[in-house]
Amino acid sequence: MLDRPHPTPEAPTLDPFALAKALSGAHFIDGRYVPARSGRTFPVVNPATGIEIGRAAEGDGADVDTAVAAAARAQKEWAKMPARKRGALVHACSAALKAHVEELGRLIALETGKALRTESRVEANVVADIFEFYGGLGSELKGESVPFAPNVLSVTVREPLGVVGAIIPWNVPMLLMALKVAPALVAGNTVVVKSAEEAPLAVLRICEILNRVLPPGVFNMVSGFGPECGAPLVAHPEVKKVTFTGSVETGKIVYKAAAEKLIPVTLELGGKSPMIVFADCDFEKTVAGALTSMRFTRQGQSCTAASRIYVERPIFEKFVAAMKQAVDGMVMGDPLDEATDIGTIISEGQFAKVKSYIEEGTRTPGAVAHVCSAMPKDPALKKGLFIQPVIFTGLTKESRLVKEEIFGPVTVIQPFDDAEAVLAEANDSEYGLAASLWTNNLKVGLDLAHRLEAGLVQINQNLVVQANLSYGGVKSSGLGKEASLEAMLEHFTHKKTIMVNMA
Repeated sequence: MLDRPHPTPEAPTLDPFALAKALSGAHFIDGRYVPARSGRTFPVVNPATGIEIGRAAEGDGADVDTAVAAAARAQKEWAKMPARKRGALVHACSAALKAHVEELGRLIALETGKALRTESRVEANVVADIFEFYGGLGSELKGESVPFAPNVLSVTVREPLGVVGAIIPWNVPMLLMALKVAPALVAGNTVVVKSAEEAPLAVLRICEILNRVLPPGVFNMVSGFGPECGAPLVAHPEVKKVTFTGSVETGKIVYKAAAEKLIPVTLELGGKSPMIVFADCDFEKTVAGALTSMRFTRQGQSCTAASRIYVERPIFEKFVAAMKQAVDGMVMGDPLDEATDIGTIISEGQFAKVKSYIEEGTRTPGAVAHVCSAMPKDPALKKGLFIQPVIFTGLTKESRLVKEEIFGPVTVIQPFDDAEAVLAEANDSEYGLAASLWTNNLKVGLDLAHRLEAGLVQINQNLVVQANLSYGGVKSSGLGKEASLEAMLEHFTHKKTIMVNMA
């Protein structure tokens, strides 16, 4: 049984407000809740109302030292455990998470403002699926027999790296935590996660739930701010691997700090994902796909959001009109309301950033801002961080709205006449995370898919991250892959060669 200084319920609860309060003020280290060494906390705010729902422990280097020390102690025995047994425990974590899907969906909706029905409940289910997927891969930590010489037995083995430091963002914190923690654990590593300051509570609850299954110290979590908590985690001498998801600017800082220790790094950074629509597409399917691709239900807060949509000129006007009509039919409102399609922006800082892009686009000569949906009418939501989705037309490729990642419900639709020209525009970006093509001419689609500069290209669909499909970008979108067997083997183990001279 866990040591519980806070009255967190053992059984799943459907009251996210009470759960948020119960989770307040603590890290999770070495199998138990512990307060920050400094005693400091910071507020966690519901972005739909502006009301504080709880507080998070404000971690610093002392808390990181405690968490890493616990992880380092636990790692020695965890690595000795047979890989299939580690996998079985990770699989058991999935079963524990499945019992808490509704609870976690409600809690993440409360602290991030993401709509429960369209986003948060979906994320909670995917988290359980990721642990289930990786739980079955313990047997895949295989080595090789190398034909070096007849009298020499030469083999390779996969070994864990040690303590992994994982830093996660706020947009899909549970999902991105799972993509880092599950493969690291199966591979024999232990983990310290630094949560996003805007969304620390649901991932803290997950850490507690998993610690009912895992040995103490195998999975730890600290909360706090980047310079005071994240930086010490990256720089800690006992951390042997860093996996980070966030902005390009912060990713470069993490990369430089890790380079000082010469440790491996996985970076999943920003995106400015193009969506290319040909006139021969299945029109209704493509319009529906554009809604998903742009992640409007998440207020566009996604690295893979299709914030650049290129539409072949014969269907351009029709497509813009259909997109606006479809988004107009989406309901913005209380994230916990089942009728809500679109929730809120995460924070006041992000809200101001997105609004500044919309204002700049609106002021641009020749541009048209197609404002969609409608603001919620509930007076309780008047302080909420709601932004109406905006579809821009008439912007040139030099516009900042076309070049820069906005991370909000803003997309730019532009016409094109030539496949080669649109390919050049799509590739004219510092980013290279994802892209999609929509055409019934698979010869054209496959040709362009091979030449698009992106880590993930989909034709006639744009699914979110899925377990067992390698995910990661090129150029400024990052280094390394997630969500696959490859991610576990290449990014959470090292290969050792052992040679036995039998002469």
